[in-house]
Amino acid sequence: MDSTASTSLASLWDQVFGSQPDPDLWVVIATLVAALAVIVPHGVWRVSRNAITIAHEGGHGLVALLTGRSLSGIRLHSDTSGLTVSRGKPTGLGMILTAAAGYTAPPLLGLGGAALLAAGHITALLWLATALLVAMLVMIRNAYGALTVIATGGTFLLVSWLAGPQVQAAFAYAVAWFLLLGGVRPAFELQAKRRRGGAGDSDADQLSRLTHVPAGMWLFLFHAVSLCSLIGGGRWLLEV
Repeated sequence: MDSTASTSLASLWDQVFGSQPDPDLWVVIATLVAALAVIVPHGVWRVSRNAITIAHEGGHGLVALLTGRSLSGIRLHSDTSGLTVSRGKPTGLGMILTAAAGYTAPPLLGLGGAALLAAGHITALLWLATALLVAMLVMIRNAYGALTVIATGGTFLLVSWLAGPQVQAAFAYAVAWFLLLGGVRPAFELQAKRRRGGAGDSDADQLSRLTHVPAGMWLFLFHAVSLCSLIGGGRWLLEV
């Protein structure tokens, strides 16, 4: 390898894995407000929730693979629901962890993103998110799901390649806030559906059948993970 190539690789490595300066506090606050603006209004949430569904189903898929299950495919639907199918033992720890990964994935991803941003690794966050979306695309089994993941991944790719440092920082902080805040609302929505007698085959109900622990306790776990992630991640993001 010649010196020019070595220098280019070293520069790329430093660009991706090096640290970048923190944005101004007003940028962090502005991205927080922007995230709330696409989460709180019901009409906007019906669209933006698709991104949370990507993280939700991606969490199921990733944990299924990590626990030794065979991932058959992932489907994302226009009503913001999704389905991840894996093969393996229908009971046991692997199945329990896979079922529990959906509602906990978005807030935990937001917490991980906040940790990276607190360490100044803005570009690394964008590239890691792009890599995860590309890996997920391979397992998508329907057209709507593929379009959704391609559009999301394409946005990350364009920002990480073409945008300047300030735009990258604002985008990364907006994504982290969105995952942290958007990870809270689905558990409350599930709780409301179950109160009305719906969602009988939800993740909480599946976990109840697998563990003989009441579904309400699993809902409590989802709430605890999302709220604790929001508190911890929010503190990291605001420490600029």
